Amino acid sequence: MKRLLAASTIVAVTMLTTVACGGADEQPATPFTSAESGGDNAEPTPPGPTGIPDGMGSGAADGEFPRTVGHFGGSTDIPAEPTRVVVIATGQLDAALTLGVVPTGAAYGDGADLVPDYISFSFSEYTDQLTQLVDVGNRQSVDIEAIAAAEPDLILANKTGSEDIYSTLSAIAPTVLTEGTGVNWKQDFLLLADALGRTEQAQAFLDTFTADAAALGDSVGGAGGAPTVSFVRFTADRARVFGIPSFAGYIAWDAGLPRPESQQFDKTSQDFSEEEIQLANADWVFVSSQDADAESNAASYTTNPLWTGMSAATDNHIVPVDDDPWYLNAGPTAATIVLDGLKNALQN
Repeated sequence: MKRLLAASTIVAVTMLTTVACGGADEQPATPFTSAESGGDNAEPTPPGPTGIPDGMGSGAADGEFPRTVGHFGGSTDIPAEPTRVVVIATGQLDAALTLGVVPTGAAYGDGADLVPDYISFSFSEYTDQLTQLVDVGNRQSVDIEAIAAAEPDLILANKTGSEDIYSTLSAIAPTVLTEGTGVNWKQDFLLLADALGRTEQAQAFLDTFTADAAALGDSVGGAGGAPTVSFVRFTADRARVFGIPSFAGYIAWDAGLPRPESQQFDKTSQDFSEEEIQLANADWVFVSSQDADAESNAASYTTNPLWTGMSAATDNHIVPVDDDPWYLNAGPTAATIVLDGLKNALQN
């Protein structure tokens, strides 16, 4: 099921031209700097980690087994190259497939399919294997019996969602916990790759991705600087704008794309009401809606004169995007889709 804003909503956004209530150019943008960056004169630091934390990983060469992997749940011995992998956390199906590993079982997220559409499209060469994927339940409440029945030789999960059941999972098979949350996607991808014995392959992917992102920023910078971007997601009962330390936010940071002043907050996302719609504005706004109920909620916002009057709306710079890769699955192929979406909007 495609999770895009309803076509009628987009028409309403682009056709109505109510007088703008303050444009994106009235919301100055500044680069993100972390608390550790050392003050105003320091170079901006990434909003998330770029590598495996010190003391974690295995240090083993690719393909070398057995290996002992330090991770966010402790330390795990992996005796041989895994062939039956169960993935539980957000983005891990994406990450494994990106490395050429087809999992045996997977969990699904709230409002998401076991195999999201973007996965099916991006990895069509694995269609037959993916139809046989064992469903091990919701990521927040996995089916332990289904995991055991899949007879895995490696379980991949994350600390955020599975720390409480780590010992149970470890009794079934060697288990490695990544940290979780979108801003940690690079670190988590490398740690997952280490458990699979494919770290060099993952690092090569990230090096290429970072170079491509930088090239995007260079191509749209110009004399006036790169345009500001905003990331908005609607669910059935919430409207949120995503900050710099988020999955899409980190990708924009890699590309050197600034954020409006209203979005310079140091957290993943922030809710906004209809009265606060202007907080969502930027030169370009990338919007997703989770499902049909979310589209109904979105319509009350996107037909509001405060929304249709935003500069992004009057400039026809509001872009509907697929909810799965942009906001639900913090994996490397999802990151490529987000970066391609930014390129398609900003370079055309």
